[in-house]
Amino acid sequence: MKAVRLVIAAACTFSLIAAASAPAADAEKKPPFAVKVIGKGRPMILIPGLACSGAVWDSTVEHFKGKYECHVLTLAGFAGQEPVASEAFLDTVRQGIAGYIRTKKLNKPVIVGHSLGGFLVFALGISDPDLVGELIAVDGLPCLPAIFNDKVDADSLKKQADLIREGMAKAPRKAFLDQSKAMLKGWISDEKLRETAEKWSEQSDQATVARAMSELFARDLRPEVGRIKSRVLLIGAWHKAIESYGMKRDAIEKRYADQVAAVPHHKVAIADNAKHFIMFDAPDWMFAQMDAFLAGK
Repeated sequence: MKAVRLVIAAACTFSLIAAASAPAADAEKKPPFAVKVIGKGRPMILIPGLACSGAVWDSTVEHFKGKYECHVLTLAGFAGQEPVASEAFLDTVRQGIAGYIRTKKLNKPVIVGHSLGGFLVFALGISDPDLVGELIAVDGLPCLPAIFNDKVDADSLKKQADLIREGMAKAPRKAFLDQSKAMLKGWISDEKLRETAEKWSEQSDQATVARAMSELFARDLRPEVGRIKSRVLLIGAWHKAIESYGMKRDAIEKRYADQVAAVPHHKVAIADNAKHFIMFDAPDWMFAQMDAFLAGK
């Protein structure tokens, strides 16, 4: 359990974070997420992160709903949603989103994802390059562990993932929620917003959170991002607290940039003094980056 806490604590500090068992056709019939549609205009799909409600995007939706039809997801097993039976959570969700786009006949929607949702942004760009429009990852990466250890390999990724899944899934409920609170304290500056995110964690299925987190630590999409055809904006977070772990801003920015270097058309923007939930810590700055990117600048 101690090893698991160290791994998860590292993820907190650094301001982040197989085919699906159900076939794609099933994912299209019953998506592994709930959806709220708000606004009018070009379609935009917003994917929240680990154990979060789609409400994490409320201010983002308020900003974009005049020009975009916002499809706001809350993933299965998170924030009160029913879990799905799958041993490949991330791929099940990815297939579900692709199926949703086809079923709703959305024309190259903008895909926006935070943290785990940011990983899914890259996964969709790789698996369905002709289905999606611009891709925006908000502190989500092709390989999360590589942000604090760029020498990770498949072996070490699997070991970390196994530790996380075993520890989180079997932890007593109170210990699991205490660890979630500790993570959120490192991720969100505003106390009231942090309390809101804590409630989402309390409403989340522990087994699903453990599975999703472990899969996130096991996956490395860096060798595949060159297949992405869409323009990509990677928004990263920087906070002065990271320096106490020996990582300077320039070093962190380089690691973000390295992960998307093979994407043909990409841009990296790093927030100053913002924690992992950039939409909470620096919303106006984030919207400015997104507006400029979507305008082709």
